[in-house]
Amino acid sequence: MHEQLWERCLKVIRDNINEASFKTWFEPIIPLQYENNRFVVQVPSQFFVEYIEEKYIDLLRRTIYREIGAGTQLEYRVLIDQTNGKGTQIPSAAEQPKLKTTNSTQGSKNPYDKSSLPNIDPQLNLKYNFNTLIEGKSNKLARTAGITIGTDPGKTAFNPLFVYGESGVGKTHLANAIGVKTKQMHPDKRVLYVSANTFQIQYTDAVRNNTVNDFVNFYQTIEVLIIDDIQEFSGKTATQNTFFHIFNHLHQSGKQLILTSDRSPILMAGLEQRLLTRFKWGLSAEIEKPDFELRKEILKNKIYSDGLEIPENVVNFIAQNVTDNIRDLEGVLISLLAHSTLTNMPIDLQLAEKVVSRIVNIPKKINTVEKIRDTVCEYFSIPVDAIFTKSRKREVVQARQIAMYLSKQFTKNSLSSIGKAIGERDHATVLHACKIVGDLMDTDKDFRSSVKAIEEILRN
Repeated sequence: MHEQLWERCLKVIRDNINEASFKTWFEPIIPLQYENNRFVVQVPSQFFVEYIEEKYIDLLRRTIYREIGAGTQLEYRVLIDQTNGKGTQIPSAAEQPKLKTTNSTQGSKNPYDKSSLPNIDPQLNLKYNFNTLIEGKSNKLARTAGITIGTDPGKTAFNPLFVYGESGVGKTHLANAIGVKTKQMHPDKRVLYVSANTFQIQYTDAVRNNTVNDFVNFYQTIEVLIIDDIQEFSGKTATQNTFFHIFNHLHQSGKQLILTSDRSPILMAGLEQRLLTRFKWGLSAEIEKPDFELRKEILKNKIYSDGLEIPENVVNFIAQNVTDNIRDLEGVLISLLAHSTLTNMPIDLQLAEKVVSRIVNIPKKINTVEKIRDTVCEYFSIPVDAIFTKSRKREVVQARQIAMYLSKQFTKNSLSSIGKAIGERDHATVLHACKIVGDLMDTDKDFRSSVKAIEEILRN
C-alpha cells in the first residue's frame, strides 16, 4: 500500500519541479511504511534530509496531505550502514522543529570545542551543484576533475585542485558543487567552504582572543577544505604562515584541498613561494569565459529551471552579446523578467535589446537603404536588378514594397531618397508601399512571418 501511495505523490512532485532535481532528490527515496498516520521513507544520508527539508518540504507536505491525508506525519529513515541496512529515524521538521542537535540549547560554546565538531555546517550553497553547472569547452577539465574529487576526495591526483579564471566564470559554483557532491557521496565527511576573506577574519579574531591553537586545530580536522579567492591572502604574512601549516597537515593526512583564484599561481604576487609551490602540486585548471554554445545552454537551463518561456531568437541575441561572464547572463534574465512583469510587455527581441544595452555595450548596426534592399532580395532569392524593372510580378512587387517599408523603419532617410534607391520611385510610391505592407502584416500570417524574419537578420 505504501508503495502505491508514494507513486501517487511522485507523480504530483514530478509535475512541479524540473527533471534533474526530481531524479537527484526524489527517485532515490524508498517508501518503507505507512501506519498510524505516519509515513516512513528511506533516504541515503542526513545531508539528503537537510536539503529536502530546506528546498522541498512545502511541496512534499502539500503533496502528502493531498494524496495520503491531512495530518500525515513524515519520517525519514537514514541509512547508517549499507551492508546490514542499519539506520536511524528522523521526523520531518514540521513534526520536530529542532531537527538537528546543536549547542544552541546549551548556550554559546567555543566553535573549536571538540564536542561541537560533528555538527559542523559545511557552509555550502546547495543551488551550486553539478546538475546546474553546465559543461562546455571552457570548464570541461575543471568540472570533470571536480566530479572525480567529489566521488573520492583526497584519493585522486587532483590534490590540491587549484581552479582559476576571471570573475563570474563559475569558480565558486564549481567549488560548492564539489562540496555538495562530497556530502552526497560521503555524508559523514567534514566538508567546509570558506572564502579567503572569512578565513582571514577568523584568524584575526583568534589572534585577538589568544585562540590561534584552537583555530588551527579546528581547520586540521576538516577533510575537504574549500577556500575561495585565495589571492586575497596576498600580503598577509601571518595568515599565510598559519595556512601553510594547515595545508601541510591536511595534505599529508590525505585530506582534500580545493582552492580558487582569479589568476594562475605563476601570476600571483604577494604570496610566499612555499605556498605557491604547494598550489601547483596537484591540478591547476583554468575556467575560461564561456563560448557561445555554453552561454546558450546556460541560458536555456536557467530559463527551464525558472519556468520561463523566452523565444529562441531572444536567447541567441543574449548569448551573442553578453560574453564576459555567467553572472551577467543571469542578470539579464532577471532584468528581462522584471521589465516584462512591471510593464506588461512580452519578452521579445526589442525588450531584450533594451535590457542588454544597459548591461553591456552593443555596437550599433548601421543599416543603409542599399543594405536593406539587398537583404530583402537575398531573402526572397530575387536579383537586385529586378527591383529596378517595371515588372508587375507579385514576388518582385512585394520585395520592393517590403524593402521600402523596412528602410523607413530602420533608417532616417527621406521617403524620396528611399524611393530613389529602390527602383527609382517617388515618395508617394514609398508611402503607398508602407501602407500595403502594414495592412498585409495585420492580415497575412505568413507574410508577417517573412517580414519579421528579415527584421531579425537586419538587427543581427
